[in-house]
Amino acid sequence: MVHRCNNANVRIYVDAVVNHMAFFGGESVGGIPYDPGNLYYPTVPYTEEDFSAYYGLCNTTDYNIENTSSVNQLRDCNLLALKDLAQHEERVRGKISEYLNYMIDTGVAGFRFDAAKHMWPEDLGNIYGRLHDLSTDYFDAGSRAFIVHEVIDKGGDPVRATEYTDLGRVTEFNYGPFVAEAVRREIPFSDLETLGASGPWALLPSGKALAFLDNHDNQRGGDKEDQVTYKDARDYRMANAFMLAWPYGAVRLMSSYQFATSDDGPPTDLSGRILTPVTDDSEQCVNGWICEHRWPVIKKMVTFRNVVGDSPVTNWWDNGNNQIAFGRGEKGFLAINNEADEDLDTTLMTGLPEGDYCDVIMGEIDDEGKCTGPTIAVDEYGYAEFIIRYDDDNPMVAIHTDATVTGGVATRVVSCTVVCLSIFASLVVH
Repeated sequence: MVHRCNNANVRIYVDAVVNHMAFFGGESVGGIPYDPGNLYYPTVPYTEEDFSAYYGLCNTTDYNIENTSSVNQLRDCNLLALKDLAQHEERVRGKISEYLNYMIDTGVAGFRFDAAKHMWPEDLGNIYGRLHDLSTDYFDAGSRAFIVHEVIDKGGDPVRATEYTDLGRVTEFNYGPFVAEAVRREIPFSDLETLGASGPWALLPSGKALAFLDNHDNQRGGDKEDQVTYKDARDYRMANAFMLAWPYGAVRLMSSYQFATSDDGPPTDLSGRILTPVTDDSEQCVNGWICEHRWPVIKKMVTFRNVVGDSPVTNWWDNGNNQIAFGRGEKGFLAINNEADEDLDTTLMTGLPEGDYCDVIMGEIDDEGKCTGPTIAVDEYGYAEFIIRYDDDNPMVAIHTDATVTGGVATRVVSCTVVCLSIFASLVVH
């Protein structure tokens, strides 16, 4: 799989679980029995001397975390009864780095370290120092693994996300809820003008953060009311458009499947085998997978982000409430109308070169260089007129310098397009 994906220019980032071992007994994938009760995992192999409990590092009677305000318990006791590995031990460090290096040599591009807040940063740093460079079969010589740490830090946690920023990127769990509040009109969208590490937001520094709207846990978990997900399709498209246009963090898109209850598994056949995603003529998934990354708005805003690169935010405009617009240097411009009952109809400075631009929210450039949706005319001074109805299915306009046209539709289409089909599709993106 790794080789096939790399050959298609798709990079693999492994969800690495190295904080602990399984709680329930059974057989490994290779059919070898293991016994968590006796801390015996022969496939690795791990024995009792490889676990924190053996060294008396956890001061609880059953070696499980009891006090979530204790840093020592969070990092040296069992998380949800999962057997905590003694990562201060040379043998454990060696086994973990061996496991990671096997995947690096196979061709993976990096790792998301699950439950990173439950591991001491110095232990992780020691392990990372043993990692190989990425495979030169797919990456430039000297390339290093992209590392992301899962650290939930809502501000009152004894373990702070900033403890891990010297080691790699860190998940910024506060980012998604702020954007969700804006698209739900719980705060004015105009407040997001300063969204970042400074001011009232107190987010991680952009260069250290992994920004995202939702993940597999909070889609279903206790704080799901703080998120916007595929189930709120219009809001979700708007939130993703903003996130992909806004220069904060490395961005992770969600990819998942349709579910009714929290414990629902992925789509399967009658034998319980997981179904391969199937797409229709519009390249949207139709068999229980959501495939958000295929949603036209999200897919085209990924291109927008790649085009604008590290260009700064320019020409911010808002109406003091829920209509906003901003440019990214001389490369791109996004306008959003999130008002409940007020159209956006105004002329704005885009900062873009003169020309006709395809609105990539509603269209794209075809083989003849024409736009399949509406076009936006930018005059010689960089100004353009924007008209966005408040009740549009996609109340946004996005233009960029890689989508200029030699012809196209002159007015904004309000009726349902292919994007409307994706509202009812199922989920997938990583």
